[in-house]
Amino acid sequence: MKKLLFAGMALGAAMALAAPASAQVKVGVGGPITGPNATFGAQLKNGADQWATDINASGGLLGQKVEILVGDDASKPEQGVSVANKFIADGVKFVLGHFNSGVSIPASEQYAEGNVIAISPASTNPKLTERGLSNVFRTCGRDDQQGAVAGEYIIKNLKDKKIAIVHDKTPYGKGLADETQKAINAGGVKEVIYEGINPGEKDYSALVSKLKAANVDVLYYGGLHTEAGLLVRQMRDQGMKTVLFSGDGITDKEFWTIAGPGAAGTLMTFGPDPRKNPAAAKVVESFKAKGIDPEGYVLYTYAAGQVLQQAAEATKSLDAKKIEDYIHSGKPFNTVLGTLTFDKKGDRTNLDYVMYVWKDGGYTEM
Repeated sequence: MKKLLFAGMALGAAMALAAPASAQVKVGVGGPITGPNATFGAQLKNGADQWATDINASGGLLGQKVEILVGDDASKPEQGVSVANKFIADGVKFVLGHFNSGVSIPASEQYAEGNVIAISPASTNPKLTERGLSNVFRTCGRDDQQGAVAGEYIIKNLKDKKIAIVHDKTPYGKGLADETQKAINAGGVKEVIYEGINPGEKDYSALVSKLKAANVDVLYYGGLHTEAGLLVRQMRDQGMKTVLFSGDGITDKEFWTIAGPGAAGTLMTFGPDPRKNPAAAKVVESFKAKGIDPEGYVLYTYAAGQVLQQAAEATKSLDAKKIEDYIHSGKPFNTVLGTLTFDKKGDRTNLDYVMYVWKDGGYTEM
């Protein structure tokens, strides 16, 4: 009898000790941890890790510790779907990601089936939120907004220049290029070249020679930093002074490393620099103390976590439907990006893209 009693007490003690470990909220971070876009995966992970550190230090999410699980999609749609399915199997309730629109779109369908909320810090293709999925949100803007700003700048400042438009054939790159093309064409500017390239290649000299023969003054590129950097370097190798103009896909210092000093003068659209937002000051200091520059989408990821946190606290629930409804309600969220509100599609209602120029290894707002 005593043995049974002691055994029961031991079992009860073991269960009590195990209880805190099970009282965790699993949050997935999906992005390109490896591959040519790994620098952006690192941005998402850095933002998520700091958010988790801060929320756990303040008592957790509704009293439960946040556990970050990382899924490497390598910027490949099929791998992103695999990451999504693994997150669901592992009991992940919320996902901060993915980075690429071409990954977020198919992965979000899996999350919808698995009752998982996904907030992308970086996927800008309009299709992401145009399919009626209630579980999908983003803290960034959309390509139709970004393309309109780029187009307006070209019409006002570069109307008499020869413009070429090149994209990387992805939902993000082609989508952004097409929106920019639409905007400049509506303003009376017609590009002299419109072409797609294959991302991952190293030699774009044939395209560069074509741009040179057409005396292109401005190359608008829809795509990511690796190919953008190579295009700049290879244009300079052929003696071209053509200005590169791109979007938020080059918001990492690695772009300058690849392109070299010839990247000086590169134009770029992106949201107002959150590193300069007073609401982000304390968090920015935390990153700097770790030797991390919260550039690009680091703070957009941190803000995605804040949205989840505030929605859970407002509803006093971790139920996906209640949190989705609250985010869709138009209620304000106080984040490192400033005050955010969301519409019924899951898009931000209050984002303005601005112009940047690259110089001295980084980008500054114009």
